[in-house]
Amino acid sequence: MAKRATITVQPGQMIERILSLEIVRVTERAAVSAARLRGRGNEKAADQAAVDAMRRELNKLPIHGTVVIGEGERDEAPMLFIGEEVGTKKGAIVDIAVDPLEGTTLCAKNMPGAIATMAMAEGGTLLNAPDVYMDKIAIGPGYPAGAVDLDAPAGDNILALAKAKGVRPENITALVLDRPRHADLIAAVRKAGAAVRLITDGDVAGVIHTADPQNTGIDIYMGIGGAPEGVLAAAALRCIGGQMQGRLILDTDSKRERAAKMGIKDPREKYQLEDMVRGDCLFAATGVTDGSMLRGVKFNNATIETETVVMRSVTGTVRWIRAEHRQLDKFYLD
Repeated sequence: MAKRATITVQPGQMIERILSLEIVRVTERAAVSAARLRGRGNEKAADQAAVDAMRRELNKLPIHGTVVIGEGERDEAPMLFIGEEVGTKKGAIVDIAVDPLEGTTLCAKNMPGAIATMAMAEGGTLLNAPDVYMDKIAIGPGYPAGAVDLDAPAGDNILALAKAKGVRPENITALVLDRPRHADLIAAVRKAGAAVRLITDGDVAGVIHTADPQNTGIDIYMGIGGAPEGVLAAAALRCIGGQMQGRLILDTDSKRERAAKMGIKDPREKYQLEDMVRGDCLFAATGVTDGSMLRGVKFNNATIETETVVMRSVTGTVRWIRAEHRQLDKFYLD
Protein backbone atom coordinates (compact mmCIF):
# COMPACT_ATOMS: atom_id res chain seq x y z
CA MET A 1 0.00 0.00 0.00
CA ALA A 2 1.27 3.48 -0.80
CA LYS A 3 2.44 5.52 2.17
CA ARG A 4 -0.27 8.07 2.89
CA ALA A 5 1.23 10.37 5.48
CA THR A 6 4.32 11.43 3.53
CA ILE A 7 2.49 12.86 0.50
CA THR A 8 3.07 16.57 -0.07
CA VAL A 9 0.93 18.28 -2.70
CA GLN A 10 -0.45 21.66 -3.58
CA PRO A 11 -4.25 22.05 -3.68
CA GLY A 12 -5.58 20.79 -6.99
CA GLN A 13 -2.31 19.15 -7.96
CA MET A 14 -3.49 15.55 -7.77
CA ILE A 15 -7.22 15.49 -8.40
CA GLU A 16 -7.87 16.14 -12.04
CA ARG A 17 -10.99 17.93 -13.23
CA ILE A 18 -12.15 14.91 -15.21
CA LEU A 19 -12.61 12.95 -11.97
CA SER A 20 -15.43 15.26 -10.91
CA LEU A 21 -17.50 13.73 -13.68
CA GLU A 22 -16.11 10.22 -13.31
CA ILE A 23 -17.32 9.95 -9.71
CA VAL A 24 -20.85 10.83 -10.82
CA ARG A 25 -21.00 7.45 -12.50
CA VAL A 26 -20.03 5.81 -9.20
CA THR A 27 -22.89 7.31 -7.18
CA GLU A 28 -25.35 6.88 -10.07
CA ARG A 29 -24.75 3.14 -10.26
CA ALA A 30 -24.97 2.72 -6.49
CA ALA A 31 -28.21 4.72 -6.37
CA VAL A 32 -29.86 2.74 -9.17
CA SER A 33 -28.88 -0.60 -7.63
CA ALA A 34 -30.33 0.42 -4.28
CA ALA A 35 -33.43 1.94 -5.85
CA ARG A 36 -34.38 -1.40 -7.37
CA LEU A 37 -35.01 -2.54 -3.77
CA ARG A 38 -36.95 0.50 -2.57
CA GLY A 39 -39.86 -0.32 -0.32
CA ARG A 40 -38.96 -4.02 -0.03
CA GLY A 41 -38.22 -3.79 3.69
CA ASN A 42 -34.74 -5.29 3.38
CA GLU A 43 -32.13 -2.77 4.53
CA LYS A 44 -29.17 -5.15 4.24
CA ALA A 45 -30.00 -6.21 0.69
CA ALA A 46 -30.38 -2.62 -0.48
CA ASP A 47 -27.15 -1.58 1.21
CA GLN A 48 -25.26 -4.55 -0.24
CA ALA A 49 -26.55 -3.78 -3.73
CA ALA A 50 -25.29 -0.21 -3.42
CA VAL A 51 -21.93 -1.36 -2.03
CA ASP A 52 -21.38 -3.87 -4.83
CA ALA A 53 -22.22 -1.31 -7.53
CA MET A 54 -20.05 1.38 -5.96
CA ARG A 55 -17.05 -0.93 -5.58
CA ARG A 56 -17.41 -2.08 -9.19
CA GLU A 57 -17.38 1.49 -10.49
CA LEU A 58 -14.61 2.70 -8.18
CA ASN A 59 -12.36 -0.04 -9.49
CA LYS A 60 -12.73 1.35 -13.02
CA LEU A 61 -11.42 4.81 -12.08
CA PRO A 62 -7.84 5.81 -13.01
CA ILE A 63 -6.83 6.26 -9.37
CA HIS A 64 -4.90 4.54 -6.61
CA GLY A 65 -7.52 5.02 -3.93
CA THR A 66 -7.74 3.95 -0.32
CA VAL A 67 -11.03 3.90 1.57
CA VAL A 68 -10.39 5.90 4.75
CA ILE A 69 -14.06 6.38 5.64
CA GLY A 70 -16.16 3.32 4.90
CA GLU A 71 -18.94 1.05 6.07
CA GLY A 72 -16.76 -0.94 8.42
CA GLU A 73 -13.32 -2.34 8.89
CA ARG A 74 -11.61 -5.25 7.21
CA ASP A 75 -13.32 -8.00 9.20
CA GLU A 76 -16.70 -6.69 8.05
CA ALA A 77 -16.09 -7.30 4.32
CA PRO A 78 -17.72 -7.46 1.76
CA MET A 79 -18.56 -3.88 2.70
CA LEU A 80 -16.31 -1.13 1.36
CA PHE A 81 -14.07 -1.39 4.39
CA ILE A 82 -11.59 1.06 5.82
CA GLY A 83 -8.21 0.35 4.29
CA GLU A 84 -9.56 -1.24 1.10
CA GLU A 85 -7.72 -0.16 -2.04
CA VAL A 86 -9.79 0.74 -5.10
CA GLY A 87 -9.21 1.96 -8.62
CA THR A 88 -6.87 0.80 -11.36
CA LYS A 89 -3.84 1.63 -9.14
CA LYS A 90 -2.35 3.62 -12.04
CA GLY A 91 -3.57 7.14 -11.33
CA ALA A 92 -3.57 9.75 -8.61
CA ILE A 93 -3.17 8.63 -5.01
CA VAL A 94 -6.40 9.62 -3.29
CA ASP A 95 -8.42 9.11 -0.13
CA ILE A 96 -11.99 7.86 -0.51
CA ALA A 97 -14.96 8.33 1.82
CA VAL A 98 -18.11 6.40 1.00
CA ASP A 99 -21.66 5.87 2.13
CA PRO A 100 -23.11 3.76 -0.70
CA LEU A 101 -26.59 4.06 0.77
CA GLU A 102 -27.14 6.79 3.33
CA GLY A 103 -30.57 6.14 4.75
CA THR A 104 -30.90 2.37 4.47
CA THR A 105 -34.14 2.52 6.44
CA LEU A 106 -35.42 5.29 4.21
CA CYS A 107 -34.77 3.14 1.16
CA ALA A 108 -36.25 0.00 2.70
CA LYS A 109 -39.43 1.91 3.58
CA ASN A 110 -39.39 4.03 0.39
CA MET A 111 -39.27 7.22 2.45
CA PRO A 112 -37.77 10.55 1.30
CA GLY A 113 -34.08 11.35 1.50
CA ALA A 114 -32.05 8.21 0.77
CA ILE A 115 -28.90 8.97 -1.25
CA ALA A 116 -25.73 7.31 -2.53
CA THR A 117 -22.73 9.45 -1.73
CA MET A 118 -18.94 9.57 -1.77
CA ALA A 119 -16.04 11.98 -1.50
CA MET A 120 -12.55 11.85 -2.95
CA ALA A 121 -9.58 13.89 -1.75
CA GLU A 122 -5.86 14.11 -2.18
CA GLY A 123 -4.02 11.26 -0.51
CA GLY A 124 -3.53 11.70 3.21
CA THR A 125 -5.96 14.62 3.58
CA LEU A 126 -9.21 13.03 4.80
CA LEU A 127 -9.68 12.25 8.47
CA ASN A 128 -8.95 8.55 8.88
CA ALA A 129 -11.30 7.40 11.61
CA PRO A 130 -13.02 4.19 12.70
CA ASP A 131 -16.69 3.61 12.01
CA VAL A 132 -18.00 5.14 15.25
CA TYR A 133 -20.32 7.96 16.26
CA MET A 134 -19.39 11.63 16.01
CA ASP A 135 -20.76 14.64 17.84
CA LYS A 136 -21.27 17.41 15.26
CA ILE A 137 -22.31 20.99 14.79
CA ALA A 138 -22.53 22.77 11.43
CA ILE A 139 -23.69 26.06 9.96
CA GLY A 140 -23.55 27.54 6.49
CA PRO A 141 -21.25 30.22 5.04
CA GLY A 142 -21.28 33.93 5.74
CA TYR A 143 -20.80 33.91 9.51
CA PRO A 144 -17.77 35.03 11.54
CA ALA A 145 -15.29 32.29 12.34
CA GLY A 146 -16.22 30.51 15.54
CA ALA A 147 -19.81 31.73 15.48
CA VAL A 148 -20.83 28.45 17.12
CA ASP A 149 -18.83 25.93 19.12
CA LEU A 150 -19.27 22.23 19.74
CA ASP A 151 -18.36 22.65 23.41
CA ALA A 152 -20.83 25.45 24.10
CA PRO A 153 -24.31 24.68 25.48
CA ALA A 154 -26.93 24.21 22.78
CA GLY A 155 -28.90 27.24 23.90
CA ASP A 156 -25.81 29.46 23.77
CA ASN A 157 -25.14 28.33 20.20
CA ILE A 158 -28.69 29.21 19.18
CA LEU A 159 -28.36 32.69 20.69
CA ALA A 160 -24.92 33.21 19.13
CA LEU A 161 -26.13 32.14 15.68
CA ALA A 162 -29.21 34.34 15.92
CA LYS A 163 -26.99 37.31 16.81
CA ALA A 164 -24.59 36.57 13.94
CA LYS A 165 -27.53 36.28 11.55
CA GLY A 166 -29.20 39.42 12.85
CA VAL A 167 -32.47 37.70 13.77
CA ARG A 168 -34.32 36.60 16.88
CA PRO A 169 -33.81 33.04 18.15
CA GLU A 170 -37.39 32.32 17.09
CA ASN A 171 -36.21 32.66 13.50
CA ILE A 172 -33.61 29.90 13.86
CA THR A 173 -34.34 26.26 12.96
CA ALA A 174 -32.06 23.44 14.09
CA LEU A 175 -31.94 20.06 12.38
CA VAL A 176 -31.50 17.11 14.73
CA LEU A 177 -31.63 13.33 14.31
CA ASP A 178 -34.71 11.96 16.04
CA ARG A 179 -33.02 9.80 18.66
CA PRO A 180 -33.62 9.36 22.42
CA ARG A 181 -30.04 10.50 23.06
CA HIS A 182 -30.98 13.96 21.79
CA ALA A 183 -33.83 14.62 24.23
CA ASP A 184 -31.84 17.12 26.32
CA LEU A 185 -30.40 18.81 23.22
CA ILE A 186 -33.84 19.26 21.70
CA ALA A 187 -35.22 20.66 24.96
CA ALA A 188 -32.36 23.16 25.19
CA VAL A 189 -32.81 24.35 21.62
CA ARG A 190 -36.52 24.90 22.16
CA LYS A 191 -35.93 26.62 25.49
CA ALA A 192 -33.67 29.11 23.68
CA GLY A 193 -36.62 29.92 21.42
CA ALA A 194 -35.56 28.10 18.25
CA ALA A 195 -37.51 25.52 16.29
CA VAL A 196 -36.38 21.93 15.82
CA ARG A 197 -36.83 19.87 12.67
CA LEU A 198 -36.37 16.17 13.34
CA ILE A 199 -35.13 13.65 10.79
CA THR A 200 -35.07 9.87 11.09
CA ASP A 201 -31.93 9.41 8.95
CA GLY A 202 -29.82 11.27 6.42
CA ASP A 203 -27.49 13.59 8.27
CA VAL A 204 -25.15 14.13 5.30
CA ALA A 205 -27.94 15.94 3.48
CA GLY A 206 -28.91 17.49 6.81
CA VAL A 207 -25.54 19.20 7.21
CA ILE A 208 -25.57 20.30 3.56
CA HIS A 209 -28.96 21.94 4.14
CA THR A 210 -27.32 24.46 6.48
CA ALA A 211 -25.48 25.97 3.50
CA ASP A 212 -28.73 27.23 1.97
CA PRO A 213 -31.10 28.16 4.82
CA GLN A 214 -33.18 30.45 2.62
CA ASN A 215 -34.38 27.46 0.59
CA THR A 216 -34.06 24.61 3.09
CA GLY A 217 -35.21 26.42 6.22
CA ILE A 218 -32.30 24.88 8.15
CA ASP A 219 -29.85 27.18 9.97
CA ILE A 220 -27.84 24.76 12.07
CA TYR A 221 -27.20 21.04 12.41
CA MET A 222 -26.57 19.66 15.89
CA GLY A 223 -26.16 16.27 17.54
CA ILE A 224 -24.56 12.85 17.34
CA GLY A 225 -24.53 10.80 14.15
CA GLY A 226 -22.14 8.56 12.27
CA ALA A 227 -18.50 9.56 11.83
CA PRO A 228 -18.48 8.45 8.15
CA GLU A 229 -21.44 10.74 7.48
CA GLY A 230 -19.63 13.51 9.36
CA VAL A 231 -16.55 13.37 7.13
CA LEU A 232 -18.69 13.16 3.98
CA ALA A 233 -20.69 16.18 5.09
CA ALA A 234 -17.46 18.04 5.86
CA ALA A 235 -16.27 17.35 2.32
CA ALA A 236 -19.46 18.87 0.94
CA LEU A 237 -19.17 21.97 3.15
CA ARG A 238 -15.53 22.32 2.14
CA CYS A 239 -16.81 22.70 -1.42
CA ILE A 240 -19.77 25.03 -0.83
CA GLY A 241 -18.75 26.88 2.31
CA GLY A 242 -19.71 26.71 5.95
CA GLN A 243 -18.38 25.84 9.37
CA MET A 244 -18.35 22.45 11.03
CA GLN A 245 -16.85 20.88 14.13
CA GLY A 246 -16.85 17.23 15.14
CA ARG A 247 -15.59 14.96 17.90
CA LEU A 248 -15.38 11.18 17.68
CA ILE A 249 -17.30 9.28 20.35
CA LEU A 250 -14.60 6.87 21.55
CA ASP A 251 -16.31 5.66 24.70
CA THR A 252 -14.80 2.17 25.01
CA ASP A 253 -11.28 0.81 25.20
CA SER A 254 -11.73 -1.09 21.93
CA LYS A 255 -12.81 2.05 20.07
CA ARG A 256 -9.91 4.03 21.44
CA GLU A 257 -7.50 1.25 20.45
CA ARG A 258 -8.92 1.16 16.92
CA ALA A 259 -8.61 4.93 16.66
CA ALA A 260 -5.04 4.87 17.93
CA LYS A 261 -4.09 2.35 15.23
CA MET A 262 -5.41 4.83 12.67
CA GLY A 263 -3.16 7.59 14.01
CA ILE A 264 -5.61 9.39 16.29
CA LYS A 265 -3.53 10.53 19.25
CA ASP A 266 -6.13 12.49 21.21
CA PRO A 267 -9.48 10.66 21.55
CA ARG A 268 -11.13 13.91 22.70
CA GLU A 269 -9.84 16.10 19.88
CA LYS A 270 -12.29 18.60 18.45
CA TYR A 271 -11.93 18.60 14.67
CA GLN A 272 -12.56 21.68 12.61
CA LEU A 273 -13.81 21.42 9.04
CA GLU A 274 -10.26 21.89 7.75
CA ASP A 275 -9.02 19.06 9.98
CA MET A 276 -11.50 16.60 8.52
CA VAL A 277 -10.84 17.58 4.89
CA ARG A 278 -7.49 19.28 4.34
CA GLY A 279 -6.84 19.20 0.59
CA ASP A 280 -8.69 19.52 -2.69
CA CYS A 281 -11.74 17.30 -2.61
CA LEU A 282 -14.69 16.18 -4.69
CA PHE A 283 -18.12 15.29 -3.37
CA ALA A 284 -20.99 13.58 -5.18
CA ALA A 285 -24.43 12.37 -4.17
CA THR A 286 -27.21 10.77 -6.22
CA GLY A 287 -30.80 10.52 -5.04
CA VAL A 288 -32.20 7.05 -4.34
CA THR A 289 -35.61 8.17 -3.10
CA ASP A 290 -37.14 11.60 -3.67
CA GLY A 291 -35.91 14.10 -1.11
CA SER A 292 -35.53 17.78 -0.40
CA MET A 293 -32.03 17.82 -1.92
CA LEU A 294 -32.26 15.33 -4.80
CA ARG A 295 -34.88 13.49 -6.82
CA GLY A 296 -34.85 9.75 -6.55
CA VAL A 297 -34.18 7.25 -9.32
CA LYS A 298 -37.02 6.97 -11.80
CA PHE A 299 -37.50 3.77 -13.79
CA ASN A 300 -39.22 4.11 -17.15
CA ASN A 301 -39.92 1.51 -19.83
CA ALA A 302 -36.75 2.23 -21.80
CA THR A 303 -34.76 4.60 -19.58
CA ILE A 304 -33.57 5.25 -16.05
CA GLU A 305 -33.44 8.85 -14.76
CA THR A 306 -31.06 9.99 -12.03
CA GLU A 307 -30.24 13.29 -10.35
CA THR A 308 -26.80 13.97 -8.91
CA VAL A 309 -24.98 16.88 -7.30
CA VAL A 310 -21.19 16.99 -7.67
CA MET A 311 -18.91 19.58 -6.08
CA ARG A 312 -15.23 20.49 -6.06
CA SER A 313 -13.57 22.46 -3.29
CA VAL A 314 -10.68 24.07 -5.18
CA THR A 315 -13.07 25.80 -7.61
CA GLY A 316 -16.22 25.96 -5.50
CA THR A 317 -18.11 24.53 -8.47
CA VAL A 318 -21.45 22.82 -7.86
CA ARG A 319 -23.03 20.89 -10.73
CA TRP A 320 -26.53 19.44 -10.76
CA ILE A 321 -26.75 16.58 -13.23
CA ARG A 322 -30.03 15.09 -14.39
CA ALA A 323 -29.19 12.07 -16.49
CA GLU A 324 -31.23 9.77 -18.70
CA HIS A 325 -29.65 6.35 -19.14
CA ARG A 326 -30.80 4.55 -22.27
CA GLN A 327 -28.44 1.59 -22.67
CA LEU A 328 -29.91 -0.33 -19.77
CA ASP A 329 -28.10 -3.62 -20.37
CA LYS A 330 -24.79 -1.78 -20.45
CA PHE A 331 -25.77 0.18 -17.35
CA TYR A 332 -26.34 -2.95 -15.29
CA LEU A 333 -23.69 -5.24 -16.73
CA ASP A 334 -20.60 -3.01 -17.07
